[in-house]
Formats: sequence, structure tokens, C-alpha cells
Amino acid sequence: MLEVVELAKRYGEVQALAGFDLQVSAGEIVGLVGHNGAGKSTFIEIVSGLVRPDSGTVLIDGKEPSKARAQVGVSPQHIALYPPITVREHLRLFGGLAGLRRELLRSTIDDLAAALHLTGFLDRPVGLLSGGQQRRTQAAVALIHAPSLLLLDEPTAGADPDTRQALLDVVKQRAAEGAAVIYTTHYLTELSELQASIAVAKKGRIIARGSSAELLDGLPGEVRVSFGDEEVQLSTTDPSGALVDLLKGTDRPVESVEVHNPTLDDLYRSLAVNDD
Repeated sequence: MLEVVELAKRYGEVQALAGFDLQVSAGEIVGLVGHNGAGKSTFIEIVSGLVRPDSGTVLIDGKEPSKARAQVGVSPQHIALYPPITVREHLRLFGGLAGLRRELLRSTIDDLAAALHLTGFLDRPVGLLSGGQQRRTQAAVALIHAPSLLLLDEPTAGADPDTRQALLDVVKQRAAEGAAVIYTTHYLTELSELQASIAVAKKGRIIARGSSAELLDGLPGEVRVSFGDEEVQLSTTDPSGALVDLLKGTDRPVESVEVHNPTLDDLYRSLAVNDD
């Protein structure tokens, strides 16, 4: 669905992208992670057609971004809505621009509002909404025309738990219906819930790509056992096995046990350090 090869983009002295490669299939959710400045937002802007790369290739279902705009839905990192107009008016505007008319437009707005918990706010000006409600509205604008490629740039930043869960549920549903999704976030637990594959960006390029299981395989976890007068701490790639071996080798009473299996946070820290 999306093929990005050797993207490069420079802003003055800043090399925002430096050989950025990424492929995303229909129905796949890719979690794009990396520190601020890794190139995630520049990548989103280029794929959405807002910015031209200095070099490299972007193909959306075989077409350049300028010829595939109707297939793309974008929820940018910063709120990009019109404060004076209502949620319903936003969805009518962008749905109409996408070709939705009359009953289809009305039913699509109603269904999307229900899914994103916006029904009670449809006729309220966006400028009077809370941050979480604005986040949901912005996501609804991106979703209104059922795009085949969704670009969601930190869609839950600063959102409350209800907003976050509503957005995650809709993203999972759209992927199940065949949409390709790129989801950038600093909340790595969201990617586990979405069952997303992972792409780790650093210094304008992808430094690791695969499923969570593939990328976590071989990464060390930790075991901590307190015997009261002593705490034993082990770093190991097999925390559960190490715990069993440790307890088999002692008859001292155990006060507490902590087993820390490697997480996506550990993965990113490891990759960020090792790639320097």
C-alpha cells in the first residue's frame, strides 16, 4: 500500500530525513517511534503531500502523493481545526470534499461520532471543546472518507484515558477493514494494544523494523528477589527461567519477587544507545 524508499529532506543545517525507508501493507498498523527530531513528523508531511522531499520515492498504492490525496487521511501532531465552527460542520465540510453526499454523509457522521464519543458535542464550536474532544474531532476528520492510508501523528498526545481508548478502538477497526495505518506515538503501550509492527526512527532513518516479538527477542529483562537481609538482582534474557533457578538453589525465605520482561521502552533505549 505504501512504499517509501531513500527519502531525504534538509531544512538549512538540519538533516530531517537521511535515507528513510518504510513499507506498509494494507491492513497493517505500523507504530513509528523515536525521539523528537527523529524525522517522524517530516515523514508524515511528505507522505501526505504537504512537503516535497529533496530526494527519494513515495508511492501510495502505486501513485505519487499528489495523485493519491483522496486515499489518505491525516491527523497531524498539532490541532488543525477551525475554532468557530462546530464538529458537525467540520465533518460535513471534509466529508463533502471527499464526495460524500446527503444520507451517506449524515450516516457516516453519526456512526463516526458514536465511535469516537462525539455525539454529545456535534453542534458545539470546536474552540469550546476540551483538548481530548478536539483530538477526537481531528481524528474524525481524518477518518470521515474511509481512507485506505491513515497517518496518525501522536493522535493521543495529552488525551484522557477515554479519548485514548476510543481512538485505539477505531484505529483497530479501520485496520481490520483493510486500511494501512502509520501511528506515531511516545506511548509505547498503545502499540502493544494495537498489535502493531514497529519501526524505530533515529536521525532521519529507520534503524529497526519488525514485530514486537522479533525486536524483543534476545533483549535482557530483570529479576529481583528480596530475601530480607539481601536483594538479588539479575539481568537475563530468560527472567522466568532465572527466577526458577534462583529459588531452587536456596532455602531462605523469600520476601518479594519482581520479574521484569523486556518492553518496547527497553527496546528503544537499547537501539538508541547502540546506534550512536
